[in-house]
Amino acid sequence: MSRRRQLKLGAMLHGVGSSTSLWRHPDVPSDASVNFEVYKRWVEQAEAGKFDLAFIADGLYINEKSIPHFLNRFEPITILSALASVSKHIGLVGTLSTSYSEPFTVARQFGSLDVISGGRAGWNVVTSPLEGSALNYGKKEHPDHAKRYRIATEYLEVTRGLWDSWEDDAFVRDKASGVFFDPAKMHALDHEGEFFSVKGPLNIARSKQGRPVIFQAGASEVGRNYAAKEADAIFTGHETVEEAIAFYQDVKRRAAGFGRNPDEILIFPGIGPVIGSTEEEAERKYQEVVDLVSPENALLYLGRFFEHHDFSQYELDAPFPELGDLGRNSFQSSTDRIKAQAKEKGLTLRQVALSVATPRPTFIGTPEQVADRVQEWFEAGAADGFMVGSSVPRGLEDFIAHVVPILQERGLFRTEYESDTLRGNLGLAIPVNRYAEAKRTAERV
Repeated sequence: MSRRRQLKLGAMLHGVGSSTSLWRHPDVPSDASVNFEVYKRWVEQAEAGKFDLAFIADGLYINEKSIPHFLNRFEPITILSALASVSKHIGLVGTLSTSYSEPFTVARQFGSLDVISGGRAGWNVVTSPLEGSALNYGKKEHPDHAKRYRIATEYLEVTRGLWDSWEDDAFVRDKASGVFFDPAKMHALDHEGEFFSVKGPLNIARSKQGRPVIFQAGASEVGRNYAAKEADAIFTGHETVEEAIAFYQDVKRRAAGFGRNPDEILIFPGIGPVIGSTEEEAERKYQEVVDLVSPENALLYLGRFFEHHDFSQYELDAPFPELGDLGRNSFQSSTDRIKAQAKEKGLTLRQVALSVATPRPTFIGTPEQVADRVQEWFEAGAADGFMVGSSVPRGLEDFIAHVVPILQERGLFRTEYESDTLRGNLGLAIPVNRYAEAKRTAERV
């Protein structure tokens, strides 16, 4: 008998929150974005809840209009390395840009995290949407959307090649003979490409999961193709189950078109559940957060998606302004969706700004109601799992404490970890070392 398909769950750790005003709530530690004890507690709770992974987002450019969490937060590799020492099973996934870093350094960083954690590392590959990022790296201009993905494609090719520098049994470490490693099992990459020239080999070996798990979050046309071809898992976001199903089917179809098994790419919609003992309590929690957001802050938050465009120049209660292609070189899929919905629904600037700054959660209600919605999306083919964040104080903690047990009782989620590696818990195969595989192929010929 085949085993019943089960959910995968990730915890989004966003410090004081991904909004302009959540930090003002009395139940939110105002220094959460740089408070290791807060992150440690979240990871310990998520691991106790048998979550697959904890996720740290990142960005490379801020100004006075950035949301509070972005102004002062941990760099992902650093905080994840610290969290590796206080956890045993949960995956540790961080964001790092291919537009403003070097493949050798990044391969080393994630390779080290993978070994430190015993095979629990994951890399969320991003291309840095904000144009201001170039100013922090001595670049004259920010690469356009298409070029950023060409860079990312070659970048990942190089990184994966470096991770295979050492065959899994290369380090002999025989003290009696004095042989530390087998030179025949060390391999230089010797890559020469459009954007990168990297000799190798990398100076750290593979972990027991082979290499870090690759995550991606692109939703544009080129982003979907990149994710379908390269990623092990995809972060996404949808307001309705119909949208989520359409995205799920589209990406799985694209993956098959690239010769991949669609079951080997996992799709995680992001959710910010609001949970109360009653529907009324859940609604009160949501309204408390809504009431913290001023129209001015909502406009600032909206501007972030449009290259920090100044929306205060427009009449607040007039129709959403015509912006042309503004935003298409940054958060392309998000800005296209915002503009399209504003036009279709005839929304004012105020309505758009407030809906973007404090979107009404799709997953809101009692623990049973939220569990029902999770089950509905999962069984309808809208998701392989979910990235759970906190759109209200203690949103993640409430989900772990009150919704996870229901999902476990229904047989939808694990009660014990299957593995001590991220790949093992996600049900992903260990990638073969390319050089070892080439040798085996040659021997069979």
